[in-house]
Amino acid sequence: MLVSYKWLKKLVAIDVPSSELAEKMSTTGIEVEGVSRLDKGLSKLIVGQIIEKGKIPETHLTVCQVDIGEEESIQVVCGGKVVDLEMKTIVAIPGARIVGNRKIKKGKIRGVESYGMLCSLSEIGVPDAVIPKDYQDNIYRLPDDALVGDSIFKYLDLDDEIIELAITPNRADALSMRGVAHEVAAIYDKPVQFEEKTFVETDKKVSDLLSVQVANQEISFYAARVVENVVIKPSPQWLQNILMNQGIRPINNVVDVTNYVLLYFGQPMHAFDYDKFEEKAIVARLAKENEKIITLDEEERSLTSEDMVITVADKPVALAGVMGGQSTEIDDNTQTVVLEAAVFDGQHVRKTSSRLNLRSESSSRFEKGINQATVLEALDYAAAMLSELADGDVLSGIVSSGELHLEDKVVSSNLDYVNTRLGTELVYNDIEKIMAQLGFGLSGNATEFSISVPPRRWDISIEADLVEEIARIYGYDKLPTTLPSTGGTVGELTKTQKLRRKVRNIIEAQGLSEVISYALTTPEKAVAFTQNLQELTELMWPMTSDRSTLRQNMIAGILDIVAYNKARNLKNIAIYEIGKIFEPKTEQTAPLPNETSKLAFAVTGLVTDNDFQTKATPVDFFYAKGILETLFNQLNISVSYQARTIENMHPGRTALILKDDVVLGFVGQIHPQMAKDYDLSETYVAEIDLQKVEDLWQSQIIFKEITKYPAVSRDLAVLVNINVTHDDIISVIKKAKVKNLKDIKLFDIYSGTNIEADKKSMAYSFTFQKETDSLTDEEVTNYIEKIITALAIELDAEIR
Repeated sequence: MLVSYKWLKKLVAIDVPSSELAEKMSTTGIEVEGVSRLDKGLSKLIVGQIIEKGKIPETHLTVCQVDIGEEESIQVVCGGKVVDLEMKTIVAIPGARIVGNRKIKKGKIRGVESYGMLCSLSEIGVPDAVIPKDYQDNIYRLPDDALVGDSIFKYLDLDDEIIELAITPNRADALSMRGVAHEVAAIYDKPVQFEEKTFVETDKKVSDLLSVQVANQEISFYAARVVENVVIKPSPQWLQNILMNQGIRPINNVVDVTNYVLLYFGQPMHAFDYDKFEEKAIVARLAKENEKIITLDEEERSLTSEDMVITVADKPVALAGVMGGQSTEIDDNTQTVVLEAAVFDGQHVRKTSSRLNLRSESSSRFEKGINQATVLEALDYAAAMLSELADGDVLSGIVSSGELHLEDKVVSSNLDYVNTRLGTELVYNDIEKIMAQLGFGLSGNATEFSISVPPRRWDISIEADLVEEIARIYGYDKLPTTLPSTGGTVGELTKTQKLRRKVRNIIEAQGLSEVISYALTTPEKAVAFTQNLQELTELMWPMTSDRSTLRQNMIAGILDIVAYNKARNLKNIAIYEIGKIFEPKTEQTAPLPNETSKLAFAVTGLVTDNDFQTKATPVDFFYAKGILETLFNQLNISVSYQARTIENMHPGRTALILKDDVVLGFVGQIHPQMAKDYDLSETYVAEIDLQKVEDLWQSQIIFKEITKYPAVSRDLAVLVNINVTHDDIISVIKKAKVKNLKDIKLFDIYSGTNIEADKKSMAYSFTFQKETDSLTDEEVTNYIEKIITALAIELDAEIR
């Protein structure tokens, strides 16, 4: 919201520096993003009048003699399209500064001396988006009553300051000059001074020419006035200045009046050309599916049943609360104007403007809410302005349909409630003073009081809102400060937090970097890599189609990051993420999906690069599996791996991770086709259910006294079938339950010369240790023989 400080000072009798006002407003609840002076960097810009002109041969240039209020006129060469005699315009004399800190000097153009510059609005810093179309890339015509030689700043209100407010949704009442004036008046304890306009109605009744009807409850109220015999012309300079300084392009006096009322009251309005109506009845309703309308921006819009429209002869003539239609647009031939003022449902307005990417000053206000108490006042004010500025005749009466909610809200509270929550010692007189500043009614006493909140503050409805109002007007800086009471408790991490920190430390120690991917993705990626396809959870109004569905796996998002980095020539990538997936609830009444914490990682490229000492070692299945083994070993969880085919994973290089019969996750290579889709080389991924891991993890480590007796190691090489795995051997040894066996380490695998083709040799080192006394050779020999016997029976193993 842009606020003209000159205009604001007419509404509230304050005379303080804008910087002080900005500080006051920011500390009482409405943040000021900045204050800017419109004439900053500009100087020596004066009113000049063209008294002679002539063309420079073979150019588009005009040489002008310009009266600048001195004894002699000056000669200026101008490139403007429209240069009229007796025209008063902006002159930058030598030494002047225009936009971009550009200094004007006298010089020669095409051999003709020029002693200044005739300026367009863009050349003095007015944004192109708000310059009237007649003056785009053309010198600006100043009012005829501008005095030659005067500074231009007062004629264009460039001596104003613009205060930019950051309006939060709960303070939409400040999206108008009157709303800001009420706020400033409360801060400085001043009365507001709102101008009232009067007009004389004709004997002709509006109801004889027009009727209105609200057909759906989404349109709370709709009212209209009719003004006849209007003369379409440019608005007076003061009105154009206000609109341009607040970011709105002047169009003509009728359209400008509706925009002025929007800024002043915060009431969006629209003006229709009555003579273009096919019928004399307006119906406000919901649109039909695929109904069409051409809006004022000359775009054809296809509508849905959630859009609200204003119709005449059952044809849309405006998108309610968003933009008018081209078919009833005000033009130079308009003579009879229909002024509308309405209350539309904010959610429907927001959905329409969002879907059509069509945001306007009107839609932003309807989305947040408007002051229903001034709807009809704003309509009358606009009619009075048309009577004044367009010579219009205002017809008698208003036609309307629907209801307005004009009653005050009553909120009750007491001093104890207020002081307890603010930590203050306010008395009833303090409350009286604050309510008077806010313009709220107060009744009751110190024990119990009631506040009457006017409709202009529709954000206040409960006791807590009232306390906030008291706090900000009283002054946040006056509230006592105290340290929080901890009650002597000591903070501690939850088991989930401890596990996450430990997992991060273990994974990052192996060279992986943490990433965060989007929880929203496409429907296809949401279910990729999932073993059990489930119903998708999709957003009703996604920002983009790529972010429309809650993910049910984390691999797809990580692969997006891998592909992004690989496209930027990063070939060796090792990343992980700890996040959540979202699975639909099984119960029909459950509103939200189940959230499951997951750990996922992806590795691709080389483990070690090729150099003069080392061969290049590419990432493979066992490298990815080794990351998991390190993780589970340090978490003291024993797991096993089982080959399994999973969608989008390589069928021969993928395994489930099991703890007994519980599936903790999977690890493997992504399918070559999937890698091709992502434009990746051989990539390995894993996904682990952290909630299942947390159930298995013992976060509290029980200290076990270190034995004083020495350990004994024995090596054993066994000849087994070529298909026997390390896991098979370990399982058999564990099943044998050999006493005092502390560690098993595989240190050699050999196949080849002196060994049968279908056999291999696997050499192990076994470590034994007793806690009560030293082991004897006989005991160790018995343990080894028990291992040999178990391997021979279960795996047909032979001792080498």
